[in-house]
Amino acid sequence: MRCSVWNRVLLALVLISAAGLIARAVSAPQTTSTENSGVSYFPHQEVSARFAKGGCLYRPAEGNFNVMTARRDHGGDSELHRNYTDIFYIVKGSAAFVTGGKMVNPRQIGPGEMRGSGVAGGRTWHLSTGDVIVIPAGTPHWFKQVSSAVLYFVVKVRQE
Repeated sequence: MRCSVWNRVLLALVLISAAGLIARAVSAPQTTSTENSGVSYFPHQEVSARFAKGGCLYRPAEGNFNVMTARRDHGGDSELHRNYTDIFYIVKGSAAFVTGGKMVNPRQIGPGEMRGSGVAGGRTWHLSTGDVIVIPAGTPHWFKQVSSAVLYFVVKVRQE
């Protein structure tokens, strides 16, 4: 089972790398397309537009992951996902990010999803452009302070 989880994490990292290349690609305007081979392409204009509002970029019909774009302009609530490992690839910006420890004022917002006002204890990471961080399912995490607007890809991998 553990090997299976790491295979999923490796797949997600490959997807993040590919998504980073797509975000920097220069090409003629096109629309998102999915070929018979299952390949999905997102031109840089579309990726940039998605970063402006955030949200799901890719969710396969079958599979246990999705790829999202996200933007943080300031710190926010702490989070904990019981069933999802989060993998972040920082495209732009920097922030103080806390993992581990204990959630402050936790509240359940959905099945297996918690939010809080912060994290007590834990480790503070200084994330910046080009960094990747993997947050295992069940680990509290929190953008404590954002130094400059952070754009990042999130690959969410469902743990079974």
